[in-house]
Amino acid sequence: MKTLSFAVRLSSVALAASLLVPGLAAAQNIATVNGKPVPKARVDALMAQVAQQAQSQGQQLPPDMERQVKDEVVLREIFVQEAEKRGLPATPNYKQQMENARQTILIRELFSDYAKKNPVSDAEIQAEYDKFRAQAADKEYHARHILVEKEDEAKSLIAEIKGGKSFEEVAKRASKDPGSAPNGGDLDWATPNSYVPEFSQAMTKLQKGGMTEEPVKSQFGWHIVKLEDVRDAQVPSLEEVKPQIQQRLGQQRLAEFRDQLKSRAKTDYKFN
Repeated sequence: MKTLSFAVRLSSVALAASLLVPGLAAAQNIATVNGKPVPKARVDALMAQVAQQAQSQGQQLPPDMERQVKDEVVLREIFVQEAEKRGLPATPNYKQQMENARQTILIRELFSDYAKKNPVSDAEIQAEYDKFRAQAADKEYHARHILVEKEDEAKSLIAEIKGGKSFEEVAKRASKDPGSAPNGGDLDWATPNSYVPEFSQAMTKLQKGGMTEEPVKSQFGWHIVKLEDVRDAQVPSLEEVKPQIQQRLGQQRLAEFRDQLKSRAKTDYKFN
């Protein structure tokens, strides 16, 4: 009797499991469209893609995003079924677009795989940062300027300022530089290499509070330059610029990989 009882219990478990399987399978689908199941895996994949894109842009997903994604997945199934019913997958245009998409995805995966297997090291980032520090200017200048088209006009404005007119007010009234004129010609803090050579040379010769005695000619016109202050250059720390350095080095590495593949390929095609 014990053996029979055990067999009965075993068959009961098997029966219950067989009845449960369709329910489990259904739980993996979010809907059916014309009798065809729409798997939840499609929602999960699209949600992951949307979340990754939002994260890269520093955004948060809205609370109803999963519902929107489910709607989108079911709508896609409806539209795909209709397209298949009309025989569109057999058309030349569809086949060509599918081939283009296949190539695009493969190429993206190729470079993504290379980037993962050839990451930029901390040592490389440190070396690039050290190079940046070595090339950085040791001084920053806070300058103002007035830009006009003609030398005579610049000389006239210099005379006005020497006669007691405010440099800032003259800049607001007469300067042709739309970026700085509303702020009284203020260019904020910058290193000399931020400007064209003629401007930089004139600016760095000035004493604090001084103004150029003669107009300075550049490719933009004629400048009147006033030096407000000078300070030691503010070099950002490694941690502040590490993401930018890492991204730039990574892009350079991918470009080198691309050029290697291009140079090794045996082809009679001539690139421009």
